[in-house]
Amino acid sequence: MSVHHFPIRIYYEDTDFSGNVYHAAYLKFFERGRTEFLRDAGIHHAELAAQGLAFAVRSMEIKFDGAAHIDDLLTVTTEVASATGARLTLQQAISRGETVLTRASVVVVAIKTAGGPARMPVAIRDLAVSEM
Repeated sequence: MSVHHFPIRIYYEDTDFSGNVYHAAYLKFFERGRTEFLRDAGIHHAELAAQGLAFAVRSMEIKFDGAAHIDDLLTVTTEVASATGARLTLQQAISRGETVLTRASVVVVAIKTAGGPARMPVAIRDLAVSEM
């Protein structure tokens, strides 16, 4: 899987008073895209939690290039940019057709649910290696 695609439909609840998608809603869309990217690779958050592991967003840089509107059908794309033993960097975009509306560079780290850093699970590291 080189680039993962996940469809998102815009609902009224995603918009603000101007009819545009509220800026914070894009964070939810990016999160869903990352989760489905992992799910399609056979990696499930519930299974990681049972092992005492979770992911935390360490940093995110977002660029808003255009606005989405109610009833738009968007696509969230996710791809691996780089990986280390404890860190995964993903490039994501939200597009309407061929038009990119929002872009994000996201750094995700592995953590223990009991607290503290953890090594990135082997399945994630293997996925990252196969992507690059």
